[in-house]
Amino acid sequence: MVICPLNSRSAKIDKVNNRPKLNFSKLYGGFNAPILKIDCGAKCAVYNPNGVPFCCDICHALPVAYLEEWKYLKKNTDLWHVWKVEDCKSNNATIDQSNLDLPENMLLLACKGAQYCEREFRAVSCRQFPFFPYVTTDFRFIGLAYEWEFEHQCWVISHLDQVSKTYRNEFITTYDEIFNLWPEEMESYAIKSEEMRSTFLQRKQRIPILHRNGKDYMLSPKEERIQVVSSSNFRKFAPYSQQ
Repeated sequence: MVICPLNSRSAKIDKVNNRPKLNFSKLYGGFNAPILKIDCGAKCAVYNPNGVPFCCDICHALPVAYLEEWKYLKKNTDLWHVWKVEDCKSNNATIDQSNLDLPENMLLLACKGAQYCEREFRAVSCRQFPFFPYVTTDFRFIGLAYEWEFEHQCWVISHLDQVSKTYRNEFITTYDEIFNLWPEEMESYAIKSEEMRSTFLQRKQRIPILHRNGKDYMLSPKEERIQVVSSSNFRKFAPYSQQ
């Protein structure tokens, strides 16, 4: 799963007992490349009244972790704690607590803050943001789609052409491993992908896809036809339209 914005919904997963164990130390080691060559957090923090990157602001985005992942983190760092309502004290909060809905194999976390980040112990949801695995209607994981709720907050979403090849490859490899061991996880992302298709169909817009084959595409939300494009031509969003 991903860092949860205000209106994110997830599939309820019941098959969480007795499933194979994920080696999170190995998983983290293989999903550690930065998204960009620059510090994208510095690009967006200036637009956040709270003065920190939106993805690191508990009042705008909630990290999630698998229960097994939380056990690993607790043993190795004091960076994280289970999320509490009082963690956000800002008047600029965009999280609707009544609309939080997680699979039973996950929980919400909060960290000490961006200034205390231990990159080797970032949760998977932090590493993947602002992306999630796009799953087609015929249940294929074809690449990276972005968290559309953050179009006007996340600088990366307006600069998809700068996402590194190494990061893309590590993202694909990581979720191939997760889906191989925990195939039911694809169900949540299939639902999220369906939500994105519905949203973009209403917008009458196509969906940018960073494909697992290394190319970039625009995908039709109605029929899922794809067309190769240059990622430099993907849409940009205010306040980053001219940056």
